[in-house]
Amino acid sequence: RKEFVDLYLNHVFNESIRRPFEDFQRGFSRGCPAGAWKMLLPEELQLLLQGHTKFDWNLLEKNVTYENYTRSDKTIRNFWAVFHKLPEEKKERFLAFLTGLHRVPGYIGERFTFAIVDPQVRNPDEVYPSANTCSHWLNLPR
Repeated sequence: RKEFVDLYLNHVFNESIRRPFEDFQRGFSRGCPAGAWKMLLPEELQLLLQGHTKFDWNLLEKNVTYENYTRSDKTIRNFWAVFHKLPEEKKERFLAFLTGLHRVPGYIGERFTFAIVDPQVRNPDEVYPSANTCSHWLNLPR
């Protein structure tokens, strides 16, 4: 029985996917030559491809720049007070809203920054917050 189970598991997890995996590996290697990947440890490669799964949100607050705002403005203080009370999932959704990505890319890491910008509109109550995902700007009306 043990031999049967071993052979069956080998078939399911190795032999049955060998051909599709080889096709995938060939395509991946065509776009990303293997020589460049061999210098990375598996954890580094995973971080590079997957991005950071955990992020220091306090560090994010420290790295933010402000345009037409200061860190001490009431709108900014309220924003961060609410942000830090959010559950992790909603913080990740905010990150996706801001950048188009639900994780911080591995190559950016602790240097990730964004800007909070006051769009300076006549009636801020008529304008929703918006984001420029390319520039990592959050347009936050007062």
